[in-house]
Amino acid sequence: MTTSLRGRPRDERGLAPAFAAARTRLGLVGLLFGLAGVGWVWSVDRMRGMDDGPWSGLGVLSWFLGVWVVMMAAMMFPSVAPTVALYSRMTRSRSPLAPLLFAAGYLVTWAAAGLVAFALAAAAARIPGDLLSWDRAGRPAAGITLLVAAGYELTPLKDVCLGKCRSPLGTLLGSWRDGRRGALRMGMTNGAWCVGCCWALMASLFALGVMSVTWMAVVAGLIAVEKTIPWRRVATFGTAAVLLALGVLLLTAPQLVPGLTVPGPASVQQMPGMGS
Repeated sequence: MTTSLRGRPRDERGLAPAFAAARTRLGLVGLLFGLAGVGWVWSVDRMRGMDDGPWSGLGVLSWFLGVWVVMMAAMMFPSVAPTVALYSRMTRSRSPLAPLLFAAGYLVTWAAAGLVAFALAAAAARIPGDLLSWDRAGRPAAGITLLVAAGYELTPLKDVCLGKCRSPLGTLLGSWRDGRRGALRMGMTNGAWCVGCCWALMASLFALGVMSVTWMAVVAGLIAVEKTIPWRRVATFGTAAVLLALGVLLLTAPQLVPGLTVPGPASVQQMPGMGS
């Protein structure tokens, strides 16, 4: 074995940067999980008593968007942490700034998805007669949303998007951008693939009660299972089966859905920023 002038093996000296980079990646993963934990605690506190069941009111835009971004951090950071760690390894930098910008770009894309959801909800609210109330079209709309989500789980588009999320190396290489702005853009690109993968599950969350911590946890669990367990088809077929069962129960016997808040005939939740 060749040695340096100080008598230390060269291969041992070369291990030091590798260990430092590994510690950085481990710290990033720990930070993302920590932020997710904070997001869960904050969401539980802010959403306590606000679950009005399917199609719960979203409040004003600023309030909803703040809650939505924290929810996405809580739900998504654990499953996206391996991708952020891979990006950190590819940058070959000990600084966590670029990976954190990557994670921020990921949240920017999900914030944009939240804006779309809010716009759709606002458009539905303008329809005369409170169309999405439980005793009108609310229940069938919720059930059909879950059935559509179950069907989407088995489509080629879902398969492609899930593949990008589960094996992000090719996506990162194909969309590589240097610098801080590049990190943000790459995070947004990764977030777009994730939206393509999970939009139907998020629609299901609205259909079951977007202000329900219980359903938030269920959807987050389904997303994590799909993105992490080795048996990819088992995960997607299992998720489709869960959504199908929930959709059928919502249409036929909603009282049998565990954890579902069934809106009363005159239940109206006033959320922060909503007028009386």
